[in-house]
Amino acid sequence: MESNSHPSCAPPVLAVDIGGTKILTALVSTNGDIIARDYASTPSQKSAEAVVQQVAEAAERVMGKTRGRVGQPSAVAAAVAGLIEIRNGVVTTSPNLPMFHDTPARSMLEERLGLKAFLLNDATAATWGEYRLGAGRGTKDLIFITVSTGIGGGIVMDGRLCQGTCGAAGEVGHMIVCDGGPECSCGNRGCLEALASGTAIAREAQEHVARGAETSISRLAGRRPITAEVVATAAKAGDAIAQQVISRAAYYLGIGLMNLVHIFNPDMIVIGGGVSQMGEMLLEPARSVVQDKAFRLPSGSVRIVPAKMGINAGIVGAALYAFESATNGMAQ
Repeated sequence: MESNSHPSCAPPVLAVDIGGTKILTALVSTNGDIIARDYASTPSQKSAEAVVQQVAEAAERVMGKTRGRVGQPSAVAAAVAGLIEIRNGVVTTSPNLPMFHDTPARSMLEERLGLKAFLLNDATAATWGEYRLGAGRGTKDLIFITVSTGIGGGIVMDGRLCQGTCGAAGEVGHMIVCDGGPECSCGNRGCLEALASGTAIAREAQEHVARGAETSISRLAGRRPITAEVVATAAKAGDAIAQQVISRAAYYLGIGLMNLVHIFNPDMIVIGGGVSQMGEMLLEPARSVVQDKAFRLPSGSVRIVPAKMGINAGIVGAALYAFESATNGMAQ
């Protein structure tokens, strides 16, 4: 969804997806086309000011690629990995961005870039992207789950993005699905993230290796750390331990999905994130748990499908959110 020219007379939005390791910046048109983009590394162990400066430099590079072809952006839309107090534009905490702690990110971006800024959680932004232009097109009620290093999500009900009272809705990774289970990064035990994320898969595989289990996982990893991708490669090659690890993660993912089906009764649940690249090896057993354990009426109507937009979901979703918020007069 990348275009060489801006197809609309309306000015684009400068969209930024700020993650723990990378910053993706793009100019996005009103219909969701990516006009130009830039990748940069997130400043490691530095201040929030350094991150905003990196965003400003990326914005200059992106706009330099389109100078003379499109006008100046109308706003900046930032998707940030963390808990956001949406009314005040403050990132209260972010496990992947420790420099963002009670940080007024929205006002910092506005001051540095000279543009009106819109701020939302990265998984929430990706939810809106998948709903508007991805796998969820045509649905009314959708839940998006990103299964990656951690697990995040977002909710759309009756065509509206649900952000909750203070912007913290959709933290599906921190529902407890196994009381007394492994410790989660949030401090609780048995969260979905602690049992079904890429980090959880890698941790359990490492535990099997440490116990001397007969598996190809350590050989495939070599001198690199064991990752969920390595476990998936071993599982596809028939490694029984790797298959067991993924089966367990898929089971708990299914338990989480069952809870969401019971609470929200959505048309669709979209699964994205790096771990979702395992495909049916992960999704099919998770669907089976929903079919086996959820009530027949809601489980029979929900579709559980892979995401379609990949890394574009966050920046496109953030841009569309900014366009639509401005058009509808929804102040942030």
